[in-house]
Amino acid sequence: MPSQTPELLFDGPSNSPVAIALAHGAGLSREAPFMAHVATGLAARGYRVARFNFPYMDKIQDTGKRRPPDRLPVLAQTWRDVIAELGAERLVIAGKSLGGRVASLVADEAGVLGLVALGYPFHPSGRPEKTRTEHLAALRTPTLICQGTRDPLGTIDDVTTYELSSSIRLHWLEDGDHGFKPRKASGRTEAQNIDEAVAAVAAFAQDRCEEVSG
Repeated sequence: MPSQTPELLFDGPSNSPVAIALAHGAGLSREAPFMAHVATGLAARGYRVARFNFPYMDKIQDTGKRRPPDRLPVLAQTWRDVIAELGAERLVIAGKSLGGRVASLVADEAGVLGLVALGYPFHPSGRPEKTRTEHLAALRTPTLICQGTRDPLGTIDDVTTYELSSSIRLHWLEDGDHGFKPRKASGRTEAQNIDEAVAAVAAFAQDRCEEVSG
């Protein structure tokens, strides 16, 4: 399959001991507010963050016309190209929804330092019986999943019934939906939940760095 490393958008210091590659979700580009919030938040904590678009998103931006995501082999190859460009040894691969799901499919083979999913799509919307969890039971890569407690693609009640690998750590965001947005009655804000996720990712990356440094 032809491959071409996507253009990378960097935030944070170039001398960071750990780099974090960040992929978007199905309907969000790398420049979306959620993506920028996460990237700049991690950069402020001293991490080098590389955002990128999957090929279909570049085409959407070039043409202004909506289109579905690329097929899984294309998405997976894009992740492999990004990992090859940045180097796996000191790299945490992270993604929002679709981006995190595809990252989870290539993490073990790539030998990356860690994996982060921000709102993992455990099942399609309205189809809780069609789980996307089989490979997660055998995942070897140390993983952090940040998930809203009422995410329609995997609520806390759903996810606690799944068989997940012991390498997976779950961080629950109170009353968050798939984009971590809570209801007003919760007393929390979307920004607070995203900031909490950023802090969790930063702590996870620090843990991974310390573990491999010994």
